[in-house]
Amino acid sequence: MLARRLRADVEQRLATHGMSMRHLSALGHLAREPGLSYTELGRRADVTAQSMQATLRHLEEHGAVERRTEAGRGRTARLHVTELGARLIAESRAVFASVDRDLLAGLDPEQQEAVTTSLMLLAGMAGDRRPTAERALR
Repeated sequence: MLARRLRADVEQRLATHGMSMRHLSALGHLAREPGLSYTELGRRADVTAQSMQATLRHLEEHGAVERRTEAGRGRTARLHVTELGARLIAESRAVFASVDRDLLAGLDPEQQEAVTTSLMLLAGMAGDRRPTAERALR
């Protein structure tokens, strides 16, 4: 429930920058590995290549991503983040930081540390489906 509320808050704040989580995901992957294909970006974002093409078309139209190959059916699009795209990534990081600050604002520093530590621990265990006692013994 908390994750849904936070995601909605992040999406709303990103929208003021003309961004969404899907846009940010594509930009982030391209910033780390320029030249990724639509298919690979879609795989990483867990969406179809066609859906990722629409996302990247939007980013390209707005100048956040540039294509360094000719467009054409069957061709791999070599996409790269532009200076504007890098600024949007930085603005998005600021959005996440503000959501974090707002979430923790009502807690004292000790409580903030406890919540942050607990959430990081849970995030690390999220993909681990072994019984809790077994995880505790690791």
